Amino acid sequence: AGDADTPPKQKWSFWGPVGKYDRAQLQRGFKVYREVCQSCHSLSLLSFRNLAQPGGPGFTTAQAAAIAAEYQIQDGPNDAGEMFERPGRLADHFPKPFPNDNAARAANGGALPPDLSVIAKARTYERGGLWFLLDLVTQYVEQGPDYIVAVLTGYTDAPAGFKLPEGTHYNKYFPGHAIGMPAPLSDGQVTYDDGAPQTVQQYAKDVTAFLMWAAEPHLE
Repeated sequence: AGDADTPPKQKWSFWGPVGKYDRAQLQRGFKVYREVCQSCHSLSLLSFRNLAQPGGPGFTTAQAAAIAAEYQIQDGPNDAGEMFERPGRLADHFPKPFPNDNAARAANGGALPPDLSVIAKARTYERGGLWFLLDLVTQYVEQGPDYIVAVLTGYTDAPAGFKLPEGTHYNKYFPGHAIGMPAPLSDGQVTYDDGAPQTVQQYAKDVTAFLMWAAEPHLE
């Protein structure tokens, strides 16, 4: 299959010892997560109240509560011993899109969509040669976000002679190149109201920044 291409290095507001999250970017990234990613991917370590915490996307407590109320949360049992659903509250965690892993696999061609709570810190790659030494000197640790952006934007037609397993898609940055997730993003898919470009590249960077904050909410 050949080795995956090396993800391009991105520019991030949160890079370095004085890095900060871009509030507008986090809010845009949250919108991309809600409209594109959450139908398959859980964010189970994040609670709705986190959206209003200092250093985060900058939602007010009232806005975070309104977002929570748009979700149905399973609770119970009630006095009759039955589980029930109610609107979400600030203390609730984001609900999972599937009741269990088997249901998730069944809906995704046998592949289990990973939880995205810490994926920006968990997924990484090694940049070889002199890049490795430079990363040590500059303490560059954003390979995880770079990798996520690369995979989200790395869908192309398979080269001639490449046998793509059934139910997979060619991605030049994914190890082995055959990824179960179809290309999730397309230009114009998510509407931004702040004038930011509505492109695959921008969506990928924004949702990745949001996932970086989810994985490291106390960066600042």
